[in-house]
Amino acid sequence: MRRREAETIERELTPPFSLARPGELKLPLVFNSPHSGRIYPSTFLAASKLDPRTLRRSEDSFVEELFGFVTDMGAPLLHAHFPRAYLDVNREPYELDPVLFRDGLPHYANTQSVRVVGGLGTIARIVSESDEIYREPLSVEAALERINRLYTPYHDTLAGLLLDAKREFGLAVLIDCHSMPSNKMADQGAGRPDFVLGDRFGTSCSGELTRLAASQLEALGYAVALNKPYAGGYITEHYGRPHKAQHVLQIEINRSLYMDEQSFQKSPGFTRLRASLDTVVRALVPGVSGLAIPRAAAE
Repeated sequence: MRRREAETIERELTPPFSLARPGELKLPLVFNSPHSGRIYPSTFLAASKLDPRTLRRSEDSFVEELFGFVTDMGAPLLHAHFPRAYLDVNREPYELDPVLFRDGLPHYANTQSVRVVGGLGTIARIVSESDEIYREPLSVEAALERINRLYTPYHDTLAGLLLDAKREFGLAVLIDCHSMPSNKMADQGAGRPDFVLGDRFGTSCSGELTRLAASQLEALGYAVALNKPYAGGYITEHYGRPHKAQHVLQIEINRSLYMDEQSFQKSPGFTRLRASLDTVVRALVPGVSGLAIPRAAAE
């Protein structure tokens, strides 16, 4: 990567993510919004064959704002500024698509995962279902630079937050916050539910906590699905270790509840949804307290 290009990206993506910490850590909950970034580097836009509006289709717009209340409750909130189309931290660090690069990939790259084959690796090849992002193949150097500068510090920070919670409370519960388009699902021919909760089919989070979240959302009048079509990505799989008192629950929110998906503007439903999420998180707190296991068993 040319020095001037690197300096431009560094300037535009500084800081690359934000961490809102509470005045006092009161809860073992950690909130993460890895796909809400909406700062698109100018060099990335120039390299793309797509217009900015199309690139934003993969963006979880405003999700970090929907959960902004959690710091007042005593929990931290981490969110990316870089967009998912530029770098996806909800992937393994080196899920790299050989089709996307003009030179050979390092031996440690995972080139065969389902996500890579679908064009949605750590460096995405497409947005939506089939829109190719780039005009020309990328250099591996550029990919590794993104990973080293953005991915690694992001995950170091996230892992540190979970460690802080475990040290303070004996357990950590990560709520991984996402949004999904409202369009019909191709395999079901129906509109999406209001929420999809993902716990990797019970392997990343206590089933009791998942069921509690679902019941609270349903009590507020929302339609909720479990694990289909979203069971959780790399973050849910990698950090979810219930046997070690570390739980991860992914929440996917239907964008039609809070925004205009064409104009990328908040809708009147934003305020109601934020209030609903506040209610649900408060209801989860008592359930979280029962998830701890004796420290000796966790060591």
